[in-house]
Amino acid sequence: MRKLLTIALALALAACGGGGGGGSSSGTPAPPTPSSTFSDPTTYSSAATASLDGATEASAVTRHQLVLGGTTLNYTATAGHLTAAAPTTGAPEASFFYVAYTLDGADPATRPVTFFYNGGPGSATVWLHLGSFGPRRLATDVPSTATPAPFPLVDNAESLLDVSDLVFVDAVGCGFSEAIAPNVNRTFWGVDQDAAVFRDFVTRYLAANHRTASPKFLFGESYGTTRSAVLANLLESAGTSLDGVILQSSVLNYNSNCSVFTPSTVSCAGFLPSYAAVGAWLNLASPSPPVSALPDYMAQMRTVASTQYDPAVRAFLATHAPPDAALVAQLAGETGLGAPQWQAHFNMDSIYFHSNLVPGSVIGLYDGRMTAALGTALASGGDPSSTYIDSSFASAIVQYLGNELGYTTPSSYVLLSNAINVWNFSHDGKPLPDTIPDLAAALAHDPQLRIFSANGYHDLVTPFYVTELDFARMGSVPGLGVKIYQGGHMTYLDNVARPQEKSDLAAFYRSATTASKEFAAGASSVASVPAETRLRVGAQMPPAVMERPLLGVWVPEALRHATPAPPTRGDALEAQVEGKLRSEFDSARGEHAGELTREEARAAGLGYIVRHFDAMDVRGAGAVRFEDVKQFMRERGARLPR
Repeated sequence: MRKLLTIALALALAACGGGGGGGSSSGTPAPPTPSSTFSDPTTYSSAATASLDGATEASAVTRHQLVLGGTTLNYTATAGHLTAAAPTTGAPEASFFYVAYTLDGADPATRPVTFFYNGGPGSATVWLHLGSFGPRRLATDVPSTATPAPFPLVDNAESLLDVSDLVFVDAVGCGFSEAIAPNVNRTFWGVDQDAAVFRDFVTRYLAANHRTASPKFLFGESYGTTRSAVLANLLESAGTSLDGVILQSSVLNYNSNCSVFTPSTVSCAGFLPSYAAVGAWLNLASPSPPVSALPDYMAQMRTVASTQYDPAVRAFLATHAPPDAALVAQLAGETGLGAPQWQAHFNMDSIYFHSNLVPGSVIGLYDGRMTAALGTALASGGDPSSTYIDSSFASAIVQYLGNELGYTTPSSYVLLSNAINVWNFSHDGKPLPDTIPDLAAALAHDPQLRIFSANGYHDLVTPFYVTELDFARMGSVPGLGVKIYQGGHMTYLDNVARPQEKSDLAAFYRSATTASKEFAAGASSVASVPAETRLRVGAQMPPAVMERPLLGVWVPEALRHATPAPPTRGDALEAQVEGKLRSEFDSARGEHAGELTREEARAAGLGYIVRHFDAMDVRGAGAVRFEDVKQFMRERGARLPR
């Protein structure tokens, strides 16, 4: 049961600049102050060259209840905007739209706060917001395609609200998030630029809501995991220490995902276990194992992929000699795709597999268990696992924001923007991002940082075995946990997987925080709750839009022919991490070459050095060298070259 209380106050900044709804055009944004309105008059744009002249930090605030495990949680929902500002100058960068759910009466010093975002790049955070672990979710019942649309919006029995406060935030140029002049949306459409402005939003949210002492977590999905790896390192370097990073359906290294490249120059061996899982679910594998035996079958397929298929693919790519007929027959039996198709497409990419596994039908890329006959509406978009859910998420987010959270605007909510068409994928001097070094650099800042990776067996976009191979480059990481669930890219949509993932996440939060506490029983600030009511607001928002549907991991055509960067591991990875850390240090440009004072580090935004300056300044010189920083990290357990 869900019982909604009343509209509370809206938060706003007094405008000191013109245009775009008003707002500050320079300087660090002031703390939010009460206002009397929650209907946002601003018109937001997803265009590449769009920007606001200024921005108002305004929010609709409502109070609600949710019953989890027999415990009634009173919570506050805040929907609106906060302004990300440049860390060294305080100049406004972008106005971020977010929805936060906070437990009433909880101690902010011990209550975790988690930042959620989808990927794309260019995707709003609607899928995680209304599909995963928020207080409300759409009941899709996937992989069934029989539930009529629109799906019902129900109380979420697996919400993480009993574990953490939840902040769902949209990237610049989607949802209702937009750049602030002189920036334009495209200013932040790149791997490094996007992560940096997200850092500044997180910093702003923590300061504005007095949450700097709270345990802090990131939760990114798909390209959001690429963002998380870079963002985690940026936050740690800036002095914002994280407790945990949750990676949902990871694409941490574009160079290891064979579907990115055409013609493929990367082995698709990391996809093979997922092909076999889909074939088994559809009873096409011979023999098809029962669902209960899937983990054992996947262990077997990992061995086949690593010891048989991958060496054969590498030899095939090098010589183009026909593959071994016995191996081709074995692959056909294990996946259900015929031997002639394997013979013709031996380095099997996911697009070919999903188009040819079931004759006369297409299967889902994001969830390979879902099928649609060619010529039907469900098959029209090329991926039934997306087509089936998209319209319900598009309609639900508009109705939910207006009817239940009290936020309206004349703008269209942009689910997927055109950002990906012009996205700058370059990172660390390479055409496509490899963010394993970023994740390793975050661990160098804080070896106690915990990482939780969740994947679906039936995801053909970001296969679980590719993620495992990417992680293997870092060697043994004590704080890393990997869980694979029944389901596709969005495992949380599966009614079997979602409760399992919620339980695993709750355990992860307990292990990542310094002390296990029962947050759900926090004292409530609400005395009583009236009978069921539904908020109704006068303004009607236009329908949500999807400017560019996505089919899998996508990059511009020119990059599909790029030479993939070879992955580093072991000593080479440690040297790469050291290079990233040294580059951050050197970019501060202290008065004395090779040294930084505390104030120079602060001015450069190197909060990590500021926070630990006294421990790093072992010479008592009032300045630290990079070797001092490196030695401090090594003493805390960082893996860096000697």
